[in-house]
Amino acid sequence: MALVLVFLIVMVGGLFWVDSKLTRVEAIKNYSGRVSNTKGTNWLLVGSDSRAGLDKKDADRLMAGELNDSVGRTDTIMIVHVPSFGGKPTMLSLPRDSWVDIPGQGQNKLNQAFSIGGPALLQQTVEKATGLRIDRYAEIGFGGFANVVDSVGGLEMCLKEPLKDPMAGVDLKAGCQEMDGPTALGYVRSRYTSARGDLDRVDRQKQFLSALSKKVASPGTLLNPFRGLPTAKSLAGSLTVNKKDHAWNLAMLGLAMRGGANQETVPIGSYMDTYAGNVAVWDDQAAQAIFNKLK
Repeated sequence: MALVLVFLIVMVGGLFWVDSKLTRVEAIKNYSGRVSNTKGTNWLLVGSDSRAGLDKKDADRLMAGELNDSVGRTDTIMIVHVPSFGGKPTMLSLPRDSWVDIPGQGQNKLNQAFSIGGPALLQQTVEKATGLRIDRYAEIGFGGFANVVDSVGGLEMCLKEPLKDPMAGVDLKAGCQEMDGPTALGYVRSRYTSARGDLDRVDRQKQFLSALSKKVASPGTLLNPFRGLPTAKSLAGSLTVNKKDHAWNLAMLGLAMRGGANQETVPIGSYMDTYAGNVAVWDDQAAQAIFNKLK
Protein backbone atom coordinates (compact mmCIF):
# COMPACT_ATOMS: atom_id res chain seq x y z
CA MET A 1 0.00 0.00 0.00
CA ALA A 2 2.83 2.38 0.88
CA LEU A 3 4.52 1.70 -2.47
CA VAL A 4 1.29 2.44 -4.31
CA LEU A 5 0.95 5.73 -2.42
CA VAL A 6 4.54 6.71 -3.22
CA PHE A 7 3.97 5.84 -6.88
CA LEU A 8 0.83 7.98 -7.02
CA ILE A 9 2.61 10.92 -5.38
CA VAL A 10 5.47 10.67 -7.88
CA MET A 11 3.06 10.42 -10.81
CA VAL A 12 1.01 13.43 -9.70
CA GLY A 13 4.13 15.43 -8.93
CA GLY A 14 5.56 14.56 -12.33
CA LEU A 15 2.36 15.67 -14.04
CA PHE A 16 2.51 19.08 -12.36
CA TRP A 17 6.21 19.38 -13.27
CA VAL A 18 5.43 18.67 -16.92
CA ASP A 19 2.60 21.19 -16.79
CA SER A 20 4.95 23.88 -15.51
CA LYS A 21 7.35 23.29 -18.41
CA LEU A 22 4.84 23.46 -21.27
CA THR A 23 5.00 26.43 -23.63
CA ARG A 24 1.67 28.24 -23.77
CA VAL A 25 0.24 30.59 -26.39
CA GLU A 26 -3.15 32.11 -27.01
CA ALA A 27 -4.02 29.50 -29.62
CA ILE A 28 -7.80 29.50 -29.26
CA LYS A 29 -9.74 32.75 -29.45
CA ASN A 30 -13.38 33.74 -29.58
CA TYR A 31 -14.57 35.79 -32.53
CA SER A 32 -17.83 37.07 -33.97
CA GLY A 33 -19.87 34.27 -35.53
CA ARG A 34 -17.82 31.47 -33.99
CA VAL A 35 -19.43 28.04 -34.23
CA SER A 36 -21.18 26.98 -31.02
CA ASN A 37 -20.13 23.97 -28.98
CA THR A 38 -20.10 20.67 -30.86
CA LYS A 39 -20.14 17.28 -29.16
CA GLY A 40 -17.08 15.67 -27.62
CA THR A 41 -13.68 17.32 -27.33
CA ASN A 42 -11.89 18.46 -30.47
CA TRP A 43 -8.12 18.87 -30.40
CA LEU A 44 -6.32 20.78 -33.11
CA LEU A 45 -2.96 19.02 -33.48
CA VAL A 46 -0.26 20.79 -35.45
CA GLY A 47 3.17 19.60 -36.53
CA SER A 48 5.28 22.69 -37.16
CA ASP A 49 8.55 22.86 -39.09
CA SER A 50 9.79 25.62 -36.79
CA ARG A 51 13.54 25.27 -36.06
CA ALA A 52 13.37 27.45 -32.96
CA GLY A 53 15.37 25.92 -30.13
CA LEU A 54 17.50 23.62 -32.31
CA ASP A 55 21.27 23.91 -32.22
CA LYS A 56 23.51 23.26 -35.22
CA LYS A 57 24.19 19.66 -34.14
CA ASP A 58 20.49 18.85 -33.90
CA ALA A 59 19.80 20.62 -37.19
CA ASP A 60 22.39 18.48 -38.98
CA ARG A 61 21.13 15.28 -37.31
CA LEU A 62 17.56 16.01 -38.38
CA MET A 63 18.40 17.50 -41.80
CA ALA A 64 16.61 20.64 -40.66
CA GLY A 65 18.34 23.07 -42.97
CA GLU A 66 18.65 26.75 -42.06
CA LEU A 67 18.04 27.65 -38.42
CA ASN A 68 15.74 30.53 -37.50
CA ASP A 69 13.18 31.52 -34.88
CA SER A 70 10.26 32.07 -37.24
CA VAL A 71 6.76 30.74 -36.63
CA GLY A 72 7.35 28.29 -39.46
CA ARG A 73 4.86 26.28 -41.47
CA THR A 74 2.62 23.36 -40.68
CA ASP A 75 3.43 19.99 -42.18
CA THR A 76 0.67 18.33 -40.14
CA ILE A 77 -2.84 19.58 -39.38
CA MET A 78 -5.29 17.23 -37.66
CA ILE A 79 -8.47 17.33 -35.65
CA VAL A 80 -8.63 14.61 -33.02
CA HIS A 81 -12.22 14.13 -31.90
CA VAL A 82 -12.63 12.43 -28.51
CA PRO A 83 -16.22 11.34 -27.72
CA SER A 84 -17.64 12.55 -24.41
CA PHE A 85 -18.77 9.16 -23.14
CA GLY A 86 -16.16 6.71 -24.36
CA GLY A 87 -15.79 5.17 -27.76
CA LYS A 88 -12.97 5.39 -30.24
CA PRO A 89 -11.48 8.78 -31.04
CA THR A 90 -11.32 9.95 -34.65
CA MET A 91 -8.17 11.38 -36.20
CA LEU A 92 -9.18 13.63 -39.08
CA SER A 93 -6.33 14.88 -41.26
CA LEU A 94 -6.72 18.15 -43.14
CA PRO A 95 -4.21 18.19 -46.03
CA ARG A 96 -2.01 21.25 -45.69
CA ASP A 97 -2.56 22.23 -49.35
CA SER A 98 -6.36 22.32 -48.91
CA TRP A 99 -7.91 25.32 -50.70
CA VAL A 100 -9.85 27.20 -48.02
CA ASP A 101 -11.04 30.65 -47.09
CA ILE A 102 -8.72 32.25 -44.53
CA PRO A 103 -10.66 34.92 -42.61
CA GLY A 104 -9.49 38.37 -43.62
CA GLN A 105 -7.00 36.95 -46.12
CA GLY A 106 -9.05 35.43 -48.92
CA GLN A 107 -8.54 31.93 -50.31
CA ASN A 108 -5.24 30.18 -49.86
CA LYS A 109 -3.68 26.91 -48.78
CA LEU A 110 -4.73 25.85 -45.29
CA ASN A 111 -1.20 25.88 -43.87
CA GLN A 112 -0.86 29.55 -44.85
CA ALA A 113 -3.29 30.42 -42.05
CA PHE A 114 -0.64 29.31 -39.56
CA SER A 115 2.17 31.11 -41.39
CA ILE A 116 0.17 34.35 -41.59
CA GLY A 117 -1.53 34.46 -38.21
CA GLY A 118 -0.23 31.62 -36.08
CA PRO A 119 -2.38 29.11 -34.18
CA ALA A 120 -5.37 31.39 -33.59
CA LEU A 121 -5.89 32.15 -37.28
CA LEU A 122 -5.49 28.45 -38.07
CA GLN A 123 -8.10 27.65 -35.41
CA GLN A 124 -10.56 30.13 -36.91
CA THR A 125 -9.89 28.88 -40.43
CA VAL A 126 -10.42 25.24 -39.45
CA GLU A 127 -13.60 26.02 -37.54
CA LYS A 128 -15.11 27.95 -40.44
CA ALA A 129 -14.12 25.28 -42.97
CA THR A 130 -15.38 22.28 -40.96
CA GLY A 131 -18.10 23.62 -38.67
CA LEU A 132 -16.36 21.87 -35.75
CA ARG A 133 -15.50 23.87 -32.65
CA ILE A 134 -11.90 23.51 -31.52
CA ASP A 135 -11.61 22.99 -27.76
CA ARG A 136 -7.89 22.34 -27.24
CA TYR A 137 -4.62 22.86 -29.08
CA ALA A 138 -1.24 21.10 -29.15
CA GLU A 139 1.75 21.79 -31.40
CA ILE A 140 5.04 19.95 -31.64
CA GLY A 141 8.07 21.44 -33.36
CA PHE A 142 10.61 20.03 -35.78
CA GLY A 143 13.14 18.62 -33.30
CA GLY A 144 10.65 17.83 -30.55
CA PHE A 145 9.06 15.05 -32.52
CA ALA A 146 12.36 13.19 -32.93
CA ASN A 147 13.30 13.66 -29.28
CA VAL A 148 10.04 12.12 -28.04
CA VAL A 149 10.54 9.07 -30.28
CA ASP A 150 14.07 8.60 -28.96
CA SER A 151 12.91 8.99 -25.35
CA VAL A 152 10.51 6.02 -25.66
CA GLY A 153 13.29 3.89 -27.12
CA GLY A 154 12.21 4.11 -30.73
CA LEU A 155 9.11 2.74 -32.37
CA GLU A 156 8.42 -0.26 -34.58
CA MET A 157 6.58 0.52 -37.79
CA CYS A 158 5.51 -1.86 -40.54
CA LEU A 159 5.77 -0.53 -44.10
CA LYS A 160 3.77 -2.04 -46.94
CA GLU A 161 6.29 -0.82 -49.49
CA PRO A 162 9.80 0.70 -49.51
CA LEU A 163 10.22 4.42 -48.95
CA LYS A 164 13.30 6.19 -50.30
CA ASP A 165 13.38 9.97 -50.10
CA PRO A 166 16.78 11.74 -50.00
CA MET A 167 15.09 15.07 -49.18
CA ALA A 168 13.63 13.56 -46.00
CA GLY A 169 16.76 11.55 -45.26
CA VAL A 170 15.13 8.10 -45.35
CA ASP A 171 15.80 4.87 -47.24
CA LEU A 172 13.43 2.31 -45.72
CA LYS A 173 12.66 -1.23 -46.79
CA ALA A 174 9.22 -2.78 -46.80
CA GLY A 175 8.30 -4.69 -43.64
CA CYS A 176 8.49 -4.12 -39.90
CA GLN A 177 11.45 -2.15 -38.54
CA GLU A 178 12.52 -0.07 -35.57
CA MET A 179 12.76 3.68 -36.12
CA ASP A 180 14.76 6.15 -34.06
CA GLY A 181 13.87 9.83 -33.83
CA PRO A 182 15.54 11.15 -37.01
CA THR A 183 14.26 8.21 -39.06
CA ALA A 184 10.74 8.69 -37.72
CA LEU A 185 10.88 12.39 -38.55
CA GLY A 186 11.95 11.61 -42.10
CA TYR A 187 9.19 9.02 -42.37
CA VAL A 188 6.43 11.49 -41.51
CA ARG A 189 7.97 14.34 -43.53
CA SER A 190 8.45 12.47 -46.82
CA ARG A 191 6.10 13.57 -49.58
CA TYR A 192 7.96 13.69 -52.89
CA THR A 193 8.50 10.02 -53.74
CA SER A 194 5.09 8.50 -52.94
CA ALA A 195 2.46 7.95 -55.61
CA ARG A 196 -0.12 10.19 -53.88
CA GLY A 197 2.34 12.73 -52.52
CA ASP A 198 0.95 14.65 -49.56
CA LEU A 199 -2.00 12.27 -49.08
CA ASP A 200 0.39 9.35 -48.53
CA ARG A 201 2.29 11.48 -46.04
CA VAL A 202 -0.95 12.24 -44.21
CA ASP A 203 -1.64 8.50 -43.88
CA ARG A 204 1.87 7.89 -42.51
CA GLN A 205 1.45 10.71 -40.01
CA LYS A 206 -1.80 9.28 -38.65
CA GLN A 207 -0.36 5.78 -38.46
CA PHE A 208 2.73 6.99 -36.66
CA LEU A 209 0.92 9.30 -34.23
CA SER A 210 -1.39 6.47 -33.19
CA ALA A 211 1.55 4.14 -32.59
CA LEU A 212 3.51 6.78 -30.68
CA SER A 213 0.52 7.68 -28.49
CA LYS A 214 0.05 4.01 -27.66
CA LYS A 215 3.69 3.56 -26.66
CA VAL A 216 3.87 6.78 -24.62
CA ALA A 217 0.76 5.70 -22.66
CA SER A 218 1.90 2.09 -22.24
CA PRO A 219 2.92 0.61 -18.85
CA GLY A 220 6.37 -0.06 -20.33
CA THR A 221 6.88 3.70 -20.59
CA LEU A 222 4.85 5.03 -17.67
CA LEU A 223 6.11 2.51 -15.09
CA ASN A 224 9.74 2.57 -16.20
CA PRO A 225 11.55 5.63 -14.78
CA PHE A 226 14.33 5.22 -17.36
CA ARG A 227 11.71 5.67 -20.08
CA GLY A 228 8.98 7.65 -18.35
CA LEU A 229 11.11 10.51 -17.04
CA PRO A 230 12.99 11.19 -20.32
CA THR A 231 9.69 10.98 -22.20
CA ALA A 232 8.04 13.45 -19.84
CA LYS A 233 11.04 15.79 -20.17
CA SER A 234 10.98 15.55 -23.98
CA LEU A 235 7.24 16.17 -24.15
CA ALA A 236 7.44 19.09 -21.76
CA GLY A 237 10.16 20.76 -23.79
CA SER A 238 8.61 20.02 -27.16
CA LEU A 239 4.93 20.87 -26.84
CA THR A 240 3.13 24.16 -27.21
CA VAL A 241 -0.46 24.26 -25.96
CA ASN A 242 -3.26 26.75 -25.54
CA LYS A 243 -3.14 28.92 -22.42
CA LYS A 244 -6.01 27.01 -20.80
CA ASP A 245 -4.67 23.53 -21.58
CA HIS A 246 -2.71 21.42 -19.11
CA ALA A 247 -0.59 18.29 -18.89
CA TRP A 248 -3.54 16.33 -17.52
CA ASN A 249 -5.56 17.24 -20.62
CA LEU A 250 -2.73 15.84 -22.75
CA ALA A 251 -2.63 12.74 -20.56
CA MET A 252 -6.35 12.17 -21.09
CA LEU A 253 -5.85 12.53 -24.84
CA GLY A 254 -3.04 9.98 -24.79
CA LEU A 255 -5.12 7.52 -22.78
CA ALA A 256 -8.07 7.97 -25.13
CA MET A 257 -5.87 7.18 -28.12
CA ARG A 258 -4.10 4.24 -26.50
CA GLY A 259 -6.57 1.79 -28.00
CA GLY A 260 -6.25 3.29 -31.47
CA ALA A 261 -8.40 5.74 -33.39
CA ASN A 262 -10.61 5.86 -36.45
CA GLN A 263 -8.55 7.27 -39.32
CA GLU A 264 -10.07 9.82 -41.69
CA THR A 265 -8.74 12.30 -44.22
CA VAL A 266 -10.84 15.10 -45.71
CA PRO A 267 -11.74 13.74 -49.18
CA ILE A 268 -10.19 15.55 -52.11
CA GLY A 269 -12.42 16.12 -55.15
CA SER A 270 -9.84 17.66 -57.47
CA TYR A 271 -6.63 19.64 -57.77
CA MET A 272 -6.17 22.98 -59.46
CA ASP A 273 -3.46 25.52 -60.19
CA THR A 274 -3.76 28.89 -58.45
CA TYR A 275 -1.62 31.90 -57.62
CA ALA A 276 -0.57 29.90 -54.51
CA GLY A 277 0.48 26.88 -56.56
CA ASN A 278 -1.29 23.56 -57.02
CA VAL A 279 -3.99 23.12 -54.35
CA ALA A 280 -6.33 20.39 -53.13
CA VAL A 281 -10.06 21.11 -53.50
CA TRP A 282 -12.27 19.24 -51.06
CA ASP A 283 -15.13 17.02 -52.17
CA ASP A 284 -17.68 19.15 -50.35
CA GLN A 285 -20.41 16.55 -50.05
CA ALA A 286 -18.13 13.76 -48.81
CA ALA A 287 -16.25 16.14 -46.49
CA GLN A 288 -19.47 17.46 -44.98
CA ALA A 289 -20.62 13.89 -44.27
CA ILE A 290 -17.48 13.35 -42.16
CA PHE A 291 -17.85 16.66 -40.34
CA ASN A 292 -21.50 15.91 -39.57
CA LYS A 293 -20.57 12.60 -37.92
CA LEU A 294 -18.35 14.49 -35.48
CA LYS A 295 -20.80 17.24 -34.58
